[in-house]
Amino acid sequence: MKAARAKTPRRPAVKKPSNPSLKDPVGVYCRVRPLSRPDQECCIEVINETTVQIHPPDGYRIFRNGEYRETQYSFKEVFGTLVVQKELFDVVAKPLVEDLIRGKNGLLFTYGVTGSGKTHTMTGSPGDGGLLPRCLDMIFNSIGPFQAKRFVFKLDDKNGVDVQCEVDALLERQKRDAMPVPKTPSGKRQIDPEFADMINVQDHCKVEEVDEDNVYSVFVSYIEIYNNYIYDLLEEAPYEPIKPKWNNCNTPVRNGDFIPPQSKTLREDQNHNMYVTGCTEVEVKSTEEAFEVFWRGQKKRRIANTQLNRESSRSHSVFIIKLAQAPLDADGDNVLQEKEQITLSQLSLVDLAGSERTNRTKAEGNRLREAGNINQSLMTLRTCIEVLRENQMYGTNKMVPYRDSKLTHLFKNYFDGEGKVRMIVCVNPKAEDYEESLQVMRFAEMTQEVEVARPVDRPLCGLTPGRRFRNQAFREELSRKLEMRGGPINGETEEQSVSEMFLQNFPPLPSCELLDVNDDQTLPKLIEVLEKRHKLRQMLSEEFAKNVLAFKTMLQDFDSSIVSKENYIQGKLSEKEKTIAGQKMELERLEKKIKTLEYKIEILEKTATIYEEDKRNLQQELESKSQKLQRQASDKRRLEARLQGMVAETTMKWEKECERRVAAKQLEMQNKLWVKDEKLKQLKAIVTEPKNEKPERPSRERDREKPVQRSVSPSPAPNAPPVRLRHRRSRSAGERWVDHKPPSNLPTETVMQPHVPHAITVAAASEKALAKCDKYMLTHQELASDGEIETKLIKGDVFKTRGGGQAVQFTEIETLKQESPTGRKRRSSPSNPDPPEDAADSEWTDVETRCSVAVEMRAGSALGPGYEHHAQPKRRKP
Repeated sequence: MKAARAKTPRRPAVKKPSNPSLKDPVGVYCRVRPLSRPDQECCIEVINETTVQIHPPDGYRIFRNGEYRETQYSFKEVFGTLVVQKELFDVVAKPLVEDLIRGKNGLLFTYGVTGSGKTHTMTGSPGDGGLLPRCLDMIFNSIGPFQAKRFVFKLDDKNGVDVQCEVDALLERQKRDAMPVPKTPSGKRQIDPEFADMINVQDHCKVEEVDEDNVYSVFVSYIEIYNNYIYDLLEEAPYEPIKPKWNNCNTPVRNGDFIPPQSKTLREDQNHNMYVTGCTEVEVKSTEEAFEVFWRGQKKRRIANTQLNRESSRSHSVFIIKLAQAPLDADGDNVLQEKEQITLSQLSLVDLAGSERTNRTKAEGNRLREAGNINQSLMTLRTCIEVLRENQMYGTNKMVPYRDSKLTHLFKNYFDGEGKVRMIVCVNPKAEDYEESLQVMRFAEMTQEVEVARPVDRPLCGLTPGRRFRNQAFREELSRKLEMRGGPINGETEEQSVSEMFLQNFPPLPSCELLDVNDDQTLPKLIEVLEKRHKLRQMLSEEFAKNVLAFKTMLQDFDSSIVSKENYIQGKLSEKEKTIAGQKMELERLEKKIKTLEYKIEILEKTATIYEEDKRNLQQELESKSQKLQRQASDKRRLEARLQGMVAETTMKWEKECERRVAAKQLEMQNKLWVKDEKLKQLKAIVTEPKNEKPERPSRERDREKPVQRSVSPSPAPNAPPVRLRHRRSRSAGERWVDHKPPSNLPTETVMQPHVPHAITVAAASEKALAKCDKYMLTHQELASDGEIETKLIKGDVFKTRGGGQAVQFTEIETLKQESPTGRKRRSSPSNPDPPEDAADSEWTDVETRCSVAVEMRAGSALGPGYEHHAQPKRRKP
């Protein structure tokens, strides 16, 4: 008696969730191709396991004015020229296959310039298979014993999968077997020797932890993107090349106007994943069968011969591996018929066409058009990566232009968090590809900064694990027991053997032939045997009823124990789930903490770098300032020595100047004393003049009526000693004079008038007039003590000063005065006949004071007695 089938709870079909808080960067790897000739110049060097260095070739340096700049680029891992395909597969592709079997998506693509080894890395060569055959071999090595029969899983046209019952799958297999030519190779069919060496992988690599209670099926499809159109390489329709457009006259249109062939379209499923509608998807059951399907499509892929590559890929190829898996039912016999429990994951292996420059490939016509579309699609991929990087680094929300190219539109869900993304950058180290390799390196470096959300693990189905092996063990034990009883294990023979065994337990019937009428023994014997059989039958029936009752009781006990065990297991499972949830939360917390600590470490490293840079700058600034202080100290010492010399020189100069001024002042005082002595002598002569009669002072009216005869000086007395008058010979001949007559002077009616030849008469002294003359004369008038006008002619020499001006040094004074003969000697009273000695001195002093008002006097002249007059230059109006 079989237990009732357990129904699992239904789950709505939702999009595969991704954890936005956990992100992984795009894994970028670099593979360096070996040089084709050993004498070629190399421009790429592998520094260590994660760094390559690229330097410009010699010709490039000459062309670029001798610039030599080495640049280093870091990757997740770098594979040199001696790395084999196995090492590359273990590092790059093996984790993607493990995620595929665990129900997660993956994208792996090769990128590089034309002729850099992308197709070799993806497909491989005879005897050394690439990543694609190794991925297929690992998948079938892992799920080989757990594969479902063909057509149990059936893909629909909306990127989904359904589960068929065993009857429908059997009908599909019979229909396939009835076809004359099978579309996929059978297991007994011999492998094509053209690619037999590529899939002969002896590693037997497989995933360690595979869910043994699931059944699996693998579907493959192969498409290419050519001139931004998608074509199915597995489609059985005959390939039609591009046909010209025909007009109404049934003639082709000129100017190369072509109609592209019908391509496949991209659509979005209910989970927002992109897929190609109408694409052929083949279910395969072995590595050989899957690779033969790939090789059949590879022959249709567009390649061409260019100047850089003999077999240059002219399209982007995408080989998609889909893995459908569903759990077994509670008995472990059949696939669980619930669509919600089906998991469909896919691995996309992309071989991108190489970027190229038309001036190097010499492409023309179709090749030129193909190169333009290839470069355009790669440029769109680069733009999408740049926008993603900018949105993640700077927090912007720019729209990523996935729809600008079919290539980026097909794989947009991978960059939105639907699986891991890995890229292999293939580079050719030859010097001719330096500029293209430099652009590839820059793109790869930028791609590493893009982060993709990590998808979460698929939920558990809720059924008891180990169902498959328990069912197998039950079948093996049943067959063993039946063999011990001597019966086959099929149903009909089993029933026959049981009935035969049951009949053998009854006593044999005696002979029933009646040869004589009077035979009394045969019938009684037969009756006795039949009675015995009847009794045995009743006993067996009773025993069978007891056994059935006991078996029912045992089954009920077994069911109750199973229910209790299931309840116990469910309780334990819930506890484990809670523990797992708590551990997951703790793990997420620790991962967040790790991220935070890594971020803090990064910030601290950057801060330390900044501080070290500031320290170096401050040290350099300190050194420069100390050097500057040393220079300033040396300059200060030189300046102090120079100032000490200047002070000594100035002190000596001023000492000499003071001595000269003291000598000049002494000479001036001596001159004044001499002048006073002369005046005293004149005064003495006047005082000693004989006084016979006292002249009468005429009245004012008489003085006005009679002109008074004036003399220049009074005549000395006869008995007085002769006074030496100072006569000076005029030196005005041949010299020019400046005759300075102020406008305030009054005209005099004296007979003697000052007359100077070659004179320039001015009302005010000016620099211009002084610059033209050698002599200077100032006419000064003042009122004498007796009320008469006294005119003085102050003379001087003109000379140039150091400042560029003109200076006057006064040398002598001539006086012209009118006096009345009767009023020359005025006395305030007769009792004081002699004038005081200081009268002349006071008068002289008054004249000096008045002259000093108009003339600037300077002491220290070396030309003898006199005064010095400086003419200031006129200020010009601004």
